[in-house]
Amino acid sequence: MIPAPPHLDFEAWKDQIRKMGGRFDPQVIDPKAFAGWVRPISVYGFVAAEVGSNTHVVERTHRDVRVNGADHYVVLFQLAGRSAMTHNEEAVRFGVGDVVLVDAGRPATFFAGNAGESWNTVALLLPRQALVSHLGFEPRGGLHRRNGTAVGRLLLDLIRNAGMEEVPPSRTECYVRLAVHDLVGALFAPSDPAPARHSDKLFMRVRGVIKDGFVDPGLDPSAVATRAGISLRYLQKLFTERGSTCSEFIYSFRLDYAAHLLQRQSTLGASQALREIAYASGFRDYSHFARRFRQRFGHAPGAHFAGESCHREGALNACG
Repeated sequence: MIPAPPHLDFEAWKDQIRKMGGRFDPQVIDPKAFAGWVRPISVYGFVAAEVGSNTHVVERTHRDVRVNGADHYVVLFQLAGRSAMTHNEEAVRFGVGDVVLVDAGRPATFFAGNAGESWNTVALLLPRQALVSHLGFEPRGGLHRRNGTAVGRLLLDLIRNAGMEEVPPSRTECYVRLAVHDLVGALFAPSDPAPARHSDKLFMRVRGVIKDGFVDPGLDPSAVATRAGISLRYLQKLFTERGSTCSEFIYSFRLDYAAHLLQRQSTLGASQALREIAYASGFRDYSHFARRFRQRFGHAPGAHFAGESCHREGALNACG
């Protein structure tokens, strides 16, 4: 049985929320009457937490977005109480069992169903670039699924069980992360029959060009634009709209593939020079590869030989 998380005072609770998910401004009628808690959960390398309080408003303003720059999605599961949200020009109400998607790159305001009433949620944070790279489309924040659907309940069970288990083997963890991305995609993929936006179709075409050619060291934004049949300027616009750049997207695929090769080598007990792996992943220069790898995963490429898990942000997006 999981022990109840300790209650925090208002400032400590606000600090925990900001450390976990970015700059959010909660409001309470009386700070002395505040009740709140945060229970962090490790979900196969993703950041998650059970969060509850009696705050009546939690807001993320345009200024918060500019100052903080958090670039992730939040999947919120309502466990207790009722809430409402305005986000991405959507206004939704949700209750126990419902699940909503929040884009931290956009302003959002959350309201408790009744002022002073406690609410309780489970929040799962997903880095934007890794999720979009895996799904091939950019989910729209503000989407709402009543009763979570069977897929939502499966994802919630996965999060809860992860908080009760020992850290799994690294090779298991990598594939579960991919499953989490797939479940989120199944929950929040566009459900209407209307054609996708022209820019979304182009972005999927560009993603396919990069996925098929990232191991080519000569693949750069100019080459991607040429292969996709669009101008370099328009290519840059597609990525700017999604909070990224084409170069970073290419490096994301290369680094994820390198992490996969290193992890597979560790699992199989094989031996391949790190430089060969760097070149096989599309890097011309090993020192550049090593620097990028450390920036992305927080450790040197050789650490994977010791059985390091690839749970850090975005690892193994290319392993499918």
